[in-house]
Amino acid sequence: MRRVAEKWPFRPTVRYARTLAEALRTETIGGIVMLFATVAALVWANVAYESYAALRDTKVGPEALHLHLELVKWAQNGLLTIFFFVAGLEVKEEFVHGELSNLRKAALPILAAVAGMVVPAVIYLAVSWGAPDAAKGWAIPTATDIAFALAVLAVTASAMPAALRAFLLTCAVVDDLGAITIIAIFYTDHLNLIALAVGVALIVLYGYLQHKRVKGMWIYVPLALLAWYFVEISGVHATVAGVALGLLTRVWTRDDEERSPSETADHYVRPISAGLAVPVFAFLSAGVRLDGSSLGMIFSDRVVLGVMAGLVIGKFLGVFGGAWLAVRLGLARLSEELQWRDMAAVSLLGGIGFTVSLLIGDLAYGSDPERAEAVTTGILAASLIASLLAAVLLHLRVRNRRSALDDV
Repeated sequence: MRRVAEKWPFRPTVRYARTLAEALRTETIGGIVMLFATVAALVWANVAYESYAALRDTKVGPEALHLHLELVKWAQNGLLTIFFFVAGLEVKEEFVHGELSNLRKAALPILAAVAGMVVPAVIYLAVSWGAPDAAKGWAIPTATDIAFALAVLAVTASAMPAALRAFLLTCAVVDDLGAITIIAIFYTDHLNLIALAVGVALIVLYGYLQHKRVKGMWIYVPLALLAWYFVEISGVHATVAGVALGLLTRVWTRDDEERSPSETADHYVRPISAGLAVPVFAFLSAGVRLDGSSLGMIFSDRVVLGVMAGLVIGKFLGVFGGAWLAVRLGLARLSEELQWRDMAAVSLLGGIGFTVSLLIGDLAYGSDPERAEAVTTGILAASLIASLLAAVLLHLRVRNRRSALDDV
């Protein structure tokens, strides 16, 4: 007897629905804050670039601990660790309580997310083939910025089904897991095995204490900071520590607990991530000059063209194509509240790369300032194009849905 494919989305638990609603609300607000931070950076960089660059490159921190870093590096290696810690919490929640708790039921967003990483990378490599150091940037267009994407969805199409937000968030969770794996494997230049071993041991200790249900922020915060430090000096990107700690945070509640440690951490840390860490990173990373020569590189540098094509075209084809393939193969079915035109509109939002794309772009081309700035400009341009295309299509979908309801 043939098994009938599960409809997506499936009915969430009360706990997951509560966590999802809080996450969506915080990330949407964070996306708007990040937009203002990005605009402020662009304005400053184009009015007084020297002062902006001086701020961004100002070094602070104890040199004896190998932490005398530029402010932009503190944002990348420090503040984004908070962002990836929240991503780790999201992944754990999704696999235990959420859409990914049943992989067969979650086939639709999983295939969409995986294809949404593979197809952009392939398109990037095809467009940039033969350009100097093109291979370094293959992962730049694989990431989606969930905060920006949710902000666009909220502003332009708040009346669309909540299932679209759940689909977007679930795809982003898988996307973040893939991104941190890519960073850990492909963007580690040197390795201090002793420091890495200490960092891993501290992370394992964190997980052990969580398993034993030990309570106390005074234990976990210093432990997390030490783990971050040793992973940072090991040569592995420090954001990997954030994801690992998030994944090891307990998601089950005890009889005497109203919330699990994961829910509590998400409640307190996500606003810091969305409202402070990511906007500060955006402010220190997005300030590029938009003069004739820099804009000209968008159309003359095949690496930049590859990034833009990967984000705008590759993400759409990958996310939409992966969802279609899941249904075509009989692994999933769309629920009655969703239509393929809705999925097409939200798939365009996948092309908003921004946060993780900017991070990978710096890891790939940080040693070449001119190329790095051109790639940043390309990411910003592609994210803007994807936002506008998605906003138009979402607006049309909202109008068509209202017309259909009026005709009933």
